Amino acid sequence: MRRRSFVSGLAATTAATGLGLTAAGHGHAAATAPAPTDGRSGRGAGPRAAWREVPVPAGAPAVLLSAVAAAGPDLAWAVGEEARSGSTSGRPVARTWDGSGWQATDVSHLAFAGSIRNVAAAPAGAAVAAWAVAYDRAGADHLLARDGATWREHDFPGRGESGTELWAVAVAPDGTVRISGTRDGASRVLRSGDAAGTRWSWSPPLPTDDGSVPSLWNVHVDRAGATWVSGDVVVARYDDRSWLVLPRLAGLRPSVTDLLPVAPDDIWLTGHDYGAGGPPGKPPSVVLRHYDGTAWSDIAAPFTVGSLGAIAPDAAGGPALIAGWDFWDGTSAHYLRWDGTAWTSERGPVAAQGTTPVMSALAPIPGTAGFWSAGTTAKSPFPPAQARIERYG
Repeated sequence: MRRRSFVSGLAATTAATGLGLTAAGHGHAAATAPAPTDGRSGRGAGPRAAWREVPVPAGAPAVLLSAVAAAGPDLAWAVGEEARSGSTSGRPVARTWDGSGWQATDVSHLAFAGSIRNVAAAPAGAAVAAWAVAYDRAGADHLLARDGATWREHDFPGRGESGTELWAVAVAPDGTVRISGTRDGASRVLRSGDAAGTRWSWSPPLPTDDGSVPSLWNVHVDRAGATWVSGDVVVARYDDRSWLVLPRLAGLRPSVTDLLPVAPDDIWLTGHDYGAGGPPGKPPSVVLRHYDGTAWSDIAAPFTVGSLGAIAPDAAGGPALIAGWDFWDGTSAHYLRWDGTAWTSERGPVAAQGTTPVMSALAPIPGTAGFWSAGTTAKSPFPPAQARIERYG
């Protein structure tokens, strides 16, 4: 079973940060505009949060949306997987926001079983509106480009070759694409030479002190145009010339779900850590860390048992919002909002009885102060889990 493709046992996948799913409900009508549902502010969190659940077409259970990206108020994409059963992969699933509702997107023409694990929006007017990476049960990875109203397979060096993997995708302000992956027995970054994706090149290998080949679940482009990647114990920057590897991340069994590189001396990461041993079903501890240019520091979060699934920036690129799963209160998503000096609690709308919102993806909505949050309704990858989308603002 590939990691970061679905919520694994506990709840928050990451890989995916980029996790993603799509659905069988291809014939469903577009979701109607949601009726606002008040969120619940956390104790001491200040004003009530403006979170609401937004209807999304159902898929074949179990469904997980692992990634979400927005091009603007009237266009967004959510991707993932449906019809999963435990460690058995299901089918790719995709949804599109058209400004009034989420619509089911037919991806049956992709003709592979597996998952769309990550998605990224391109700048307005780009030849390709969005990019996504996926994998299939046979072990092959796929690069997808949003062509009009359709997701199409896109060529890349190493496509179809054993040992080539694509983990996460990001788009720079100039429209060039950065993908974290593996190639020829090493962790690397795949970069496009233009916004249309007509020219591609793999970076030199990510250097590791022990010869390991870490899976790079997350990729981001900073405001200077450098590419940042992270795995479970590694965070590194590639500036198109050389690698800079940050101090190794501590932890017994850590999982890094997301990364936010604000500046070389201001980096945030989220995740969870199971620690040493424990009984079956033992929940993990929340991981929230900050790098100040010299060392990593553990940051106290408003709750400590569970997982943090994703982190999103504000319009200036600074920290804004974190999506989390709170083991002690799974009736709603537990968000953290940066107030300039600390992270404060903010709760999403209460879910239907018997469901647990596990939000594994966040995306700011350009041109607004809002955010999309996407995930699933259960902490284990089994039916009857369904897709869940929430919106702030």
